[in-house]
Amino acid sequence: MSYIPKTISEVVTEYLNKTTFLPAIQREYVWNTDAIEKLFDSIMCEYPISTFLFWKIREENRNQWTAYEFIRDFNTDNPHNKEANLAGVSHDIYLVLDGQQRLTSLLIGLKGSYKYFYYRWHKTKLYINLLTSPIPPENAQDLTYEFKFKPDNKADQKNSNPQYWYLVGDILNFEEAEDAKKSIKTDLANFTEDQRDIANSNIGKLFSRIHIARTLNYYEEKSQNYDKVVEAFIRANTGGIKLGYSDILLSTATAKWNKLNAREEIHAFTDEINSIGSGYSFEKDFVLKGCLYLTENLPIQYKVQNFTRDNLAKIEDNWEITKSCIEKAVKLVSKFGFNDKNLVSKGALLPIALYIKLLNKKNFIESTASTDVLNQLSIQRWLTISLLKNAFGSSSDSTLKVVQDVIKDQTDYSVFPFEEINKKLNIESFFNDTEIEQLLSVNYGTKYSFLLLSLLYPDRDWKDNKYHEDHIFPKSEFTTSKLKQRGYDEKRIEEYKKCYNALPNLQLLTDSENLQKNACEFDEWLVSRDSNYRSRHSIPDLESYDFDHFTSFIQGRMEQIKSKLQQITIGHKVGNLEIAG
Repeated sequence: MSYIPKTISEVVTEYLNKTTFLPAIQREYVWNTDAIEKLFDSIMCEYPISTFLFWKIREENRNQWTAYEFIRDFNTDNPHNKEANLAGVSHDIYLVLDGQQRLTSLLIGLKGSYKYFYYRWHKTKLYINLLTSPIPPENAQDLTYEFKFKPDNKADQKNSNPQYWYLVGDILNFEEAEDAKKSIKTDLANFTEDQRDIANSNIGKLFSRIHIARTLNYYEEKSQNYDKVVEAFIRANTGGIKLGYSDILLSTATAKWNKLNAREEIHAFTDEINSIGSGYSFEKDFVLKGCLYLTENLPIQYKVQNFTRDNLAKIEDNWEITKSCIEKAVKLVSKFGFNDKNLVSKGALLPIALYIKLLNKKNFIESTASTDVLNQLSIQRWLTISLLKNAFGSSSDSTLKVVQDVIKDQTDYSVFPFEEINKKLNIESFFNDTEIEQLLSVNYGTKYSFLLLSLLYPDRDWKDNKYHEDHIFPKSEFTTSKLKQRGYDEKRIEEYKKCYNALPNLQLLTDSENLQKNACEFDEWLVSRDSNYRSRHSIPDLESYDFDHFTSFIQGRMEQIKSKLQQITIGHKVGNLEIAG
């Protein structure tokens, strides 16, 4: 295997987005500014930056593949690559199979910008402080040279070292190192001779590493066989960021969808469902899995060989239905308080989406008809208990297949078949004593806390209301200093601090309730509440609810919660509505 060496300036100015592009198979750009700065530091230090793999597409085959541009001006708010316009291109092109992150970083650092949000939007470019002496740091992870993404070349106020920030991309303007040195001569006039020497040495080194050193070595894959190229891509990327099958399949789908651009459609829809409610982090894998799950007679496993032209045509034909059902499923669970934090297995939404598809009832999600509300609540209860029992935690494909078969086998879709699903999965529709003990150990803000608390409010109107986990006895009172001020000894302080984040001290409040309560002492808050507050929040009967009786409160509420969990089953009442079971 022979590699072809090139200089960085050659590749950045003559190759990228001119003869060299990205295949749809590639994932999106994911590096942050720190990673780019480290790449340029490695180049300056003459460290190897590994090799690259380019796929040569002959001119006559060029139109068979969709190509995308390298991002030059990166925006974290819109990280998607644009499709390359190859109209009029009358020569062979290259698609990069390995090296996209590094090549994009070089393009951004030398010819582009990086825009990100941190309290406000920052549009930055890569600079180097030419006055930094290249002394190897004690920590190998630290930079030898001072590269930094900045909005301008002004000195950093918090940096006490001598500073002269040079825009790295300006080095491309010169054909000789001496010309680059002359360009900064006037700016260096007020610095010491030693500092000028350091700056001239650094800019000379930068010129050499960008223009002269053949740092980039790539291998040409010339085969026009797609399966071989996919295999080469998978092997080339095993050492980098984990390659998802969705990246492979997106490329295949893009090449074989007839009417739509699969990559753009799937990216756009993923962004769309991630914006529902308080926001989610669904990935392309979830959407593609949904395509398989909601399209008739397709396998649900990610296997390249399953994505034949016929299967992809079925997915494309079913795409609008798939989108609609997944979106409705996400909107439904979002209305019931599920968010990105407590939806611990996103795949559990796919059976709900499939049920919505087969129910085929207009406005089911928005419906307030009693039968629909009952059905929606049964879905909520099933999803909550399934997630708490970790039903979709392992062997998810086989679990999803079992549930898919159960739903499809129904003759009456008017009721979500939770009983049949649980029977097939060998899941009890209630919590046994061991499970209850485990659930009672859940603490504030963990992935199961909201799910568990939601079961304690069967009469609650979940739809379109936001609820917050709240400490009944305010957490601000449980600092060591405040507990000492109350005169508590170390043993009591330890006991209080052990319990304040535990489930018995947690409740769900609406936005307005949470704002009203703030850090109010519980005994004061309690007297201002309505007559049903204690039963609604499972508050035990005590002689006093002041801070000195916190331990008694925890013990009493623990028993209340335990009793409620023992009574919970999908086959019994949900609030005042009866679920068939």
